[in-house]
Amino acid sequence: MVRRGVTLALASLLAGCAEGERPAADNTVSARADTAFVDERYISAFIEADNIDSPAIYQGDGDTTWVIATAKTTHTLVVFDAVTGLEVKRVGTLGSADGQLNRPNGILVVGDSVLFVVERDNRRVQAFRMPGFESLGTFGTAELRKPYGLTAFPSQGGWAVYVTDSYELVEDSVPPLDSLGERMRQYQVTLANGRVSATLTRTFGDTTDAGAIRIAESIYADPANDRLLIAEELETDSYIKVYTLDGRFTGQTMGRGEFPQQAEGIALYACGTDAGYWITTDQGPVVNTFHVFDRMTFKKLASFAAAKTNTTDGIALTQKGFGPFPAGAFVMAHGDAAISALSWATIAERTGLRADCTAP
Repeated sequence: MVRRGVTLALASLLAGCAEGERPAADNTVSARADTAFVDERYISAFIEADNIDSPAIYQGDGDTTWVIATAKTTHTLVVFDAVTGLEVKRVGTLGSADGQLNRPNGILVVGDSVLFVVERDNRRVQAFRMPGFESLGTFGTAELRKPYGLTAFPSQGGWAVYVTDSYELVEDSVPPLDSLGERMRQYQVTLANGRVSATLTRTFGDTTDAGAIRIAESIYADPANDRLLIAEELETDSYIKVYTLDGRFTGQTMGRGEFPQQAEGIALYACGTDAGYWITTDQGPVVNTFHVFDRMTFKKLASFAAAKTNTTDGIALTQKGFGPFPAGAFVMAHGDAAISALSWATIAERTGLRADCTAP
């Protein structure tokens, strides 16, 4: 989500940028002194009409490595060559049939053959078989009202899938605390005979002042440590809250005070099961910062920014090296209109983080 308060600033920043141009941006303006700056390996063609939200990384057989991004306004998935950032193809058209999309938002590759996409305005999650993007069916329409993000991990021969639901009782307003108990939904999803089936496992959301998620989008599961990290995107007090996998607020938070703009994408750089880093986004149209926290203690470790990338919603990370990314790639939505990529090896060099953990 783009903060409502910065919409005009962003429009001014992007004014005059035609399709394929890179918007003028300087993330050093008012950046924190401890921020490390990293040059992008590439920035894709800048197409404002797409309204890019979130990327996912698909690494298939052979040399097939793609970044797949959700384009909310054109109702498509934009597939990029992950090595060069060049557009490969587009998937989907506006509609509600299998294979069609209506305002796609959250996106995630699970395993090596399935892609999940949240469709906000179809109020569902759709699954696709990779690499051909054949629809495997949908789920969630009976319960979801305004879904945005998702996370998943292997479970019981399928996947446990968590979906955030930023429903509103009154348009453009946050529901009262006692109405926030359905902010997240968990499904058990299986694949058989070319179709997905899903069972709603639980619906949850803390309704106390400390634990409630007032504006919900980004979510990431760490099943090895029984944790769900959920971004509280409330503009006036945005940070990360920690839940258990069964939907209980732990009382722990991460990064409170580190997100003066808006906490957005979340990614995990895993070193085994009990070490590594959380990477999070503080979304801004000029100063757009990524904060790094210890996986286990949530201690702040570093901050970095891409030289030109701004207004980042979703992020994706792979620890599997390819092409010009020997230690993996960190991919970002850029300016609501493109994707960009950083080398994790360069990030690690500039911040003192590790780059030697193998892909989980």
